[in-house]
Amino acid sequence: MKESTKKRLLAVIAGLCCLIFLAGTVFAAEEEVLQKDIESVVKALKGFKFGLLWYLSYQNGEGKDVGGSAGDGIDRNRFAVKRGYFRATKEFMPWFDSHITLDVTQASIKDSSLSDSIQVRIKYLYGKFKLPDIGFLIKPNLEVGVVHMPWLDFEENLNFYRCQDTMFIERNGIFNSADAGITFTALLSGEMPKDYQGKVNSHYAGRYGSIQAGIYNGGGYAASEKNKNKVLEGRLTLRPLPDVVPGLQLTYFGTTGKGNTDPEVNWTTNLAFGSFESEPIVLTGQYYWGKGQQNGANETEKDGYSFFTELKLYNMFKDPMNRFSVIGRYDHFDPDTNNKDDENTRYIAGLAYYLDKPHKNMVLLDYDTVDYKQHGRSDDKRIQLTLQVVL
Repeated sequence: MKESTKKRLLAVIAGLCCLIFLAGTVFAAEEEVLQKDIESVVKALKGFKFGLLWYLSYQNGEGKDVGGSAGDGIDRNRFAVKRGYFRATKEFMPWFDSHITLDVTQASIKDSSLSDSIQVRIKYLYGKFKLPDIGFLIKPNLEVGVVHMPWLDFEENLNFYRCQDTMFIERNGIFNSADAGITFTALLSGEMPKDYQGKVNSHYAGRYGSIQAGIYNGGGYAASEKNKNKVLEGRLTLRPLPDVVPGLQLTYFGTTGKGNTDPEVNWTTNLAFGSFESEPIVLTGQYYWGKGQQNGANETEKDGYSFFTELKLYNMFKDPMNRFSVIGRYDHFDPDTNNKDDENTRYIAGLAYYLDKPHKNMVLLDYDTVDYKQHGRSDDKRIQLTLQVVL
């Protein structure tokens, strides 16, 4: 090989080596930058928790619960987005969190082209202070912002089938689950054993019960404030025999204030509630009496009662394929005790199949019917198939 050819070959090899070295240096630098970017994202997300909750339904029937009006007797069927929550919680310090829940739902606006359109609104938006124990008040905390009101979050953690539809008190228009204000929550005198919490219920699992109280605008999360009044609400739950009958709880809930109208109308709520939980069964019963309602539409005297049960077949008959529960509910409501012809009675029966853990991802088939005493109203009825998605 000629000397000149050798020199050219060595020059090419040296050039290639330089290119490989430079490329390796660039790739290493890019990898370092990428690693730093990943670390910065991980650092930014530290303390964040994300979740979602969806209710996706097919409905067939007559009346209010399929998009019509109560007792209209008109057949309808539809697919419905009943709930689409996206939740984010950020822990800034061990004693302080922030939380937001976005609520994707179908609008219900009478005589509007926007009715049944998809809309996004804020359900919860609050800062949460985790306070030190105060005597017999264990794990106290304070929510400030658009917060949980003291009743429905408690009941919905006994009756886990909100995907069927709203609870008795909300179903009859008395109030909903969130409002702008402040809520204080605490457990009473310790917590239930971990075994009970794991097998039965870990929510509001105070050894002798729990307490919640707060002050609110009064209109609920879906309405603006329309008067100067503030509403007081409170719940006291006692677990009288934690060692003998651990699943037994007795509760009183009350509100006092004005309905969300100008001029203001009286709104008071009284609710006596009893519940029993165990591995195979849940039983609840409640009696309501009061005057007026959250939206201020009237100040009539009202009363009613409701019973709910869940038979946990998956715990009664142990089998890997048995992921079933059966639910039943009976509601009776009188929207005006001075009028003898306006009561209604509701019957609900359902069968749930869990795709993974109980009360999480599941399919629920239910039948819901309402018997109206008012002359000229047909009975409402609906069959519904719902997919609940939880993360």
